[in-house]
Amino acid sequence: MLVLYKKLGILSIAAKAGKVVSGEFMCEHAIQDGTAFLVLIAEDASANTCKKFINKCDYYNLPYRICLNGDTLGKLIGKQSRKTVAITDEGFARQIIIKLDSCKDMEV
Repeated sequence: MLVLYKKLGILSIAAKAGKVVSGEFMCEHAIQDGTAFLVLIAEDASANTCKKFINKCDYYNLPYRICLNGDTLGKLIGKQSRKTVAITDEGFARQIIIKLDSCKDMEV
């Protein structure tokens, strides 16, 4: 998890650039209006929240990843605990996907 946390420093940069929205309402809105390119769901999110966002992402053909916990996701974007985070920039989203997927390969 420490490796993953370090690799996701780009999430902090995206947040500082204003390319991140967080929280259920804002993420849901970003998915529906087409401004989200990636959704991150915290591992400790409730089953209902996970199902809701996985279904939405599948419906809108949007990539998502389940990673970290809510406190860590919030800390990375400079906020309190967040269960959902949407990346609204395609370049940042692509880089975060690459980093998350490379960490997954390392853990296996």
